[in-house]
Amino acid sequence: MVSLLRAESVSFSFAENPVLQAVNLSVAPGEVLGLIGPNGAGKTTLLRILAGLLDAQQGAVLMDGAPLQTLPEKKRAQQIGYLPQGAPAHWPLTVERVVELGRIPHRPWWAGLADKDRACIEAAMELTDVRHLRQRIVTELSGGERTRVMLARVLAAQPRLLLADEPVAALDPHHQLQVMRTLAQVAAQGSAMVVVLHDLGLAARFCTRLLALDAGNVIADGPTLDVLRSDTLAAAYQLRIEVSKDAEGAWVRYRDA
Repeated sequence: MVSLLRAESVSFSFAENPVLQAVNLSVAPGEVLGLIGPNGAGKTTLLRILAGLLDAQQGAVLMDGAPLQTLPEKKRAQQIGYLPQGAPAHWPLTVERVVELGRIPHRPWWAGLADKDRACIEAAMELTDVRHLRQRIVTELSGGERTRVMLARVLAAQPRLLLADEPVAALDPHHQLQVMRTLAQVAAQGSAMVVVLHDLGLAARFCTRLLALDAGNVIADGPTLDVLRSDTLAAAYQLRIEVSKDAEGAWVRYRDA
């Protein structure tokens, strides 16, 4: 499978503190790649580098084989969607207006919404279960509701690559499953997903591949159930990890190491 995005020997430090050390990563259309690892492993920094929000100090990020930083800003905004941790919202806009912002890269600044734009907006709000919130002010929503709205904004752009940093952290169990099913559904339609997750159960159920980081180093990269092994992850998480499978998928249990 041809990769859409590749990171090659990416390293990054804050001051004298190494955060990422020679990280290699690839993701192809149709894949849901989960980034896992303990707090401070470098997952958010890596995601920001993949989005072009930080420049790697060593190594390179390639999209369609070309350096990411050579991609014009408008085209990058059309092709890469980024959902930051906490899904911050800074302006008191209605939910519908926030989701509309996702279509800005696809139209001239002076043009109104076309029929295709409206269809993408409605589809994104339906997928994320926020249509009933459309006239609410986004800054007045709960953290979980706001996360779903900001995900809808990203999905409205129909990106080829979606990068999401802990998209289910503030959600109740029902909406955690809904968001992960949505990401898997969008990937199945041909997009590529890179998702930071702390819930290894959700990673087991929805990710096609996992890349595990610890202290900025890749400690495992491969099919989900090959990575979710105690002999691979016990030292990083200081836990024993047990994975079982049934008709509904894979399940993860933790025990003290």
